[in-house]
Amino acid sequence: MDFLIDSHALIWYLNGDAQLSVNAHSTISNQNNRRWISPASIWEIAIKVNLGKLNLNRPLPDIQVSLSTDGFLWLPIEFKHAIQAGNLPPHHRDPFDRMLIAQALAEGMAIVTKDPGFPIYGVKTLW
Repeated sequence: MDFLIDSHALIWYLNGDAQLSVNAHSTISNQNNRRWISPASIWEIAIKVNLGKLNLNRPLPDIQVSLSTDGFLWLPIEFKHAIQAGNLPPHHRDPFDRMLIAQALAEGMAIVTKDPGFPIYGVKTLW
């Protein structure tokens, strides 16, 4: 199964946070799945770390190496994703989330997220 991981789910997974549901953790941990991460999530995480709103258990460059070694895939932001994100109805105002929604819709992926606003766009979610 192919799926995209929302920023909060990735943070909770990386930090071993109990807020991540058992199902979400199992889905993200399963190496038989194709687990995609958007640069939009890393950008959002980096901003939160820089502002002091988020602490990670290790530096982001170390996390990138670890995720790549563990078989996570990087979903580049393409022109079509940017156009689709810009054209989404304004149900959700967070630009990072809008990009993830656009990427998932364009690529036919589900998103691992707890955010109740995602399904409004017709994107499948897992939690």
